[in-house]
Amino acid sequence: QVQVTESGGGSVEAGGSLRLSCTASDGIWAGDCIGWFRQNSAHERERVASIYLGGGNTDYAESVKDRFTIGEDVVSNTVYLQMDNLKPEDTAIYYCAKATAWCSPVSPREKYKYWGQGTQVTVSA
Repeated sequence: QVQVTESGGGSVEAGGSLRLSCTASDGIWAGDCIGWFRQNSAHERERVASIYLGGGNTDYAESVKDRFTIGEDVVSNTVYLQMDNLKPEDTAIYYCAKATAWCSPVSPREKYKYWGQGTQVTVSA
């Protein structure tokens, strides 16, 4: 069973930054898609950013465009989510998920087969 692991969550004040990282026990390879999702008490799990590895195509939710950046760290074989200018409404549990085979950055949530346990991000006003 593939294990996906997130790291880098924490607490910051509004306007601050955090960087989340995602790894997979079988590696992250060209042709995979990695998505970052979040969920809190007010909203269902939503995709905030995703990337198609190898092509570099990305997609972002409107609420995080120009503040969040998803990318691949080839050296460490991880995918990161750089979150800048954080807002209190970004507070949520953030999940990393991996999709393989015929995926794209706009693939629906059901396409992602492997999920991490989540990492908490808390932004105070």
